[in-house]
Amino acid sequence: MVRLQARHESWPIAGSFTISRGSKTSAEVVVVELRAGKHAGWGECVPYTRYGETVDTVLETLRGLKDEVADGMTRADLQDRLPPGAARNALDCAFWDLEAKRAGKRAWSLAGLRSAPKPIVTAYTISLGTAESMAKAAAANAARPLFKLKLTGKGDVDRVAAVRKAAPQSRLIVDANEAWTPDMVAPYLEEMAKLGVAMVEQPLPAGNDAILSEIHRAIPVCADESAHACSEFGDLVGKYDMINIKLDKTGGLTEAMKLKALAEAEGMRVMVGCMLATSLAMAPAVLLAQNVDVVDLDGPLLLTGDRDPGLTFDGSIIRPPKPDLWG
Repeated sequence: MVRLQARHESWPIAGSFTISRGSKTSAEVVVVELRAGKHAGWGECVPYTRYGETVDTVLETLRGLKDEVADGMTRADLQDRLPPGAARNALDCAFWDLEAKRAGKRAWSLAGLRSAPKPIVTAYTISLGTAESMAKAAAANAARPLFKLKLTGKGDVDRVAAVRKAAPQSRLIVDANEAWTPDMVAPYLEEMAKLGVAMVEQPLPAGNDAILSEIHRAIPVCADESAHACSEFGDLVGKYDMINIKLDKTGGLTEAMKLKALAEAEGMRVMVGCMLATSLAMAPAVLLAQNVDVVDLDGPLLLTGDRDPGLTFDGSIIRPPKPDLWG
């Protein structure tokens, strides 16, 4: 019999984290434990209000599945039992971890990877602020090879220009978090291209992004809030050049792997991202992030502390998870 437990944890952020929709000072996560005899599997998710989720609703959903899990629910059953989202993500990843430990194998092997995952380079996020504050943050981390800048619309060109000057050797990607207006998109993409930005993430609100298929995109545009699960993938084709796959949106590693395969088959570039969380949430995504164009799994770097054991970060390089963390 498998026993399910779920709990809420709060992890302080180093300073604050600000995007176009607001600021926060802690990462509020839900942790799932699946225990079967001497084996335990773990998963972590971030309930996100943008998608109508709260810690309480996710905990209620997960705790409501205790009997079904005890009665033999499988990871395959879960895909039909819950919709894509945070609750399914935590439970799906816990199933993966438990399956690996019961089988005496690594999760990457069960997932069909041809070889053990390799270290990857993650973006380092610079929170939304003034041009001066963002440039200061970049200068303090100038050795990092890849920055992700949070933007908001007005003043964004000045923000990016200031960061570019402060970190001239770093690759830049930017994330508007749905904050641009349609008239901004074409000229801002041109300006971003001049500043050497490699990609713009979700410039327009999800559901109001049809114009992207009608304009020249000077640099690649990546879907985030517009991209969730496989069932919606067709809506992205022609509008976006890239897709940001996050486990909390897909509802776990199982769906995320299918979505990655769809994107690659369509010739769409792939980014693997995260919500703000600990190493437990990042670990399954490291498997997904093998051989993709952009990795953004810096959540633990933005916290005042992380799990022990956690992932090993060498600057912006992430080492694959060890079994005592996940998988």
